[in-house]
Amino acid sequence: MDIKLARLGERGKEEPVVLVADGSGGHKYFSLGALTQDIDGAFLASDGVERTRQALTAGELAEVSASGVRIGAPVARPGSIICIGMNYAAHAAESGSAPPEIPVVFLKPSNTASGPFDAAPIPPSSEKYDWEVELGVVIGREARYLSDPSQALECVAGYLVANDLSERNYQLPGAAGQWTKGKSLPASTPLGPWLVPADQINAGRLQLQTRVNGEVRQDSSTADLIFDVPTLVHHVSQYMLLEPGDVILTGTPEGVALSGRFPYLQPGDVVELDIEGLGRQRQEFYREGASQ
Repeated sequence: MDIKLARLGERGKEEPVVLVADGSGGHKYFSLGALTQDIDGAFLASDGVERTRQALTAGELAEVSASGVRIGAPVARPGSIICIGMNYAAHAAESGSAPPEIPVVFLKPSNTASGPFDAAPIPPSSEKYDWEVELGVVIGREARYLSDPSQALECVAGYLVANDLSERNYQLPGAAGQWTKGKSLPASTPLGPWLVPADQINAGRLQLQTRVNGEVRQDSSTADLIFDVPTLVHHVSQYMLLEPGDVILTGTPEGVALSGRFPYLQPGDVVELDIEGLGRQRQEFYREGASQ
């Protein structure tokens, strides 16, 4: 049975649900409250996806309405958000770098995660805020020192859409340029709308697209990844413990503002991101006021 997992409700009060196609192009929503309090690492590690399918088949889940309800990130606050840099050759080139010979790995704080349709803040002093559509890999089983990439997919619960928003002035130029500074800003990692189970997706051949104010900026395929999902999960497991509920962002294709071909984000801009089979995000940007 094909399903999609989501979390609905106000920020910090999201309720877990499962979506099932209704046969007319839409979805029916069912509460997961009978199985779990949230879509988190504990749920995923305890065969939550399969238990959800079994409960649906048995008619044990109550149907709920999602009309007008906010959609949150489909995974409760991850323990870690692990990011891969320059994982598409064309993006490495537009960034002024040679394609990496081994994966470039960095971290984002878990508190940067936000909903896929939440209004998105541009930092008060930001001048070069940039978009990055990315395939997100959600870990469902602990992974440490995997011996071979063939073991990696056994540790993947599913996939989602992510936007790795980046402030390039903070990230790159000068002695103070640091990836952590440019990648850690509040609400800079919209996730979702859904977590789609791994057995429903061929992650190696998915179309990705970003539109800014209706104009296409990024248009590529995960077939162009330098390092595919099994390689990345295996590689990262050699350097850190991957836990259920962690999210790996696999890198962005060419077409970002850093290329010099497009302006950086401004208040009022609308960014839409889409990955085949995983849904669509939409963020409208505003300038966040400086703290008093």
